[in-house]
Amino acid sequence: MAGKRSKPQTRFVLVIGGDEFLNEQQVRDCRDEAARNDPEAEIIELDASETSQYDFDEAVSPSLLSPSSIVIIRHIQNADDALVDTMVSYCALTAKNSPDASATVIAQHDGGQKGKRIIDRLVKAGAEKKAIPDLKRADAKLNFVIQCFERRNRRVDPAAAQQLVAVLGEKTGELAAMCEQLCFDFDDDPIGLDLVNQYLTGNAEVTGFAVADAALAGNDAKAIIDMRAAVAQGTDPIALVGALAMKLRTLAKASAVRSGSISQAEAKTNPWVLRNATRQLSGWTSDGLSRCIQMLAWADEQNKTNGGDPMYALERSIELISRKGRMSV
Repeated sequence: MAGKRSKPQTRFVLVIGGDEFLNEQQVRDCRDEAARNDPEAEIIELDASETSQYDFDEAVSPSLLSPSSIVIIRHIQNADDALVDTMVSYCALTAKNSPDASATVIAQHDGGQKGKRIIDRLVKAGAEKKAIPDLKRADAKLNFVIQCFERRNRRVDPAAAQQLVAVLGEKTGELAAMCEQLCFDFDDDPIGLDLVNQYLTGNAEVTGFAVADAALAGNDAKAIIDMRAAVAQGTDPIALVGALAMKLRTLAKASAVRSGSISQAEAKTNPWVLRNATRQLSGWTSDGLSRCIQMLAWADEQNKTNGGDPMYALERSIELISRKGRMSV
């Protein structure tokens, strides 16, 4: 006799805080897992800021459309007391596998102290707690990139991963999308630094870093040619000025760390980026760095004012950087 398909175990999952993109990704992963376990379940999304206890009761109850549901309720830190009481009661039912609990609930909390009592009550009632990391540390961002490739059974060279973090480390969603696109576009395993740079050629920061690196190496001709090519392809000159300034600020931080003026922690810079900048400090002086940063400030002004000549200003900045800030004789 054919075995009867068992009803998927209902759950109450609590996704808490951390990086906004990772928080949302965890909500989606929980939703997709629940949908695989119960393909016929209706998916319902609620916002606790505007959801009453009656709305929640209706969402978790069987309907004409489906005998079960997957209910995603966001921003539970904003739930009123009546809604919290109803969620806690339902959570207790799911923990006991009660036949009256036909829905899987995914409750999302934005993080912070607001609503901490709600978290405590739901966990005590049996909610499955998933605390999300915040990705503020450089090593956490690097691990995230590596995991993005591992999720697709792929690998990435450490230098390539570090480049991705250096450019997009503050934009987790874009960072994840970049990793996914690299895996889709290239068969190389591991993905190397050349492919990452090739893929990022349209990114103003990467172009700016490449121009700055050429200038820092004393190759002002290559830096100017690359800069002109980038502008001709549609890159806004002001974006290149910003990338060049960022590179010089990193050099200034590396110089301050090396002299003992600030600690590495106070520099608040990716350690790998800081090490690279330290290797580029040879021949630089504080006065030279200051002159280059002031020149870029002038280039920025030229970009933002009518009648300015941004290309001329960029070229003069690149030439000064290639001389390590030393005035021409």
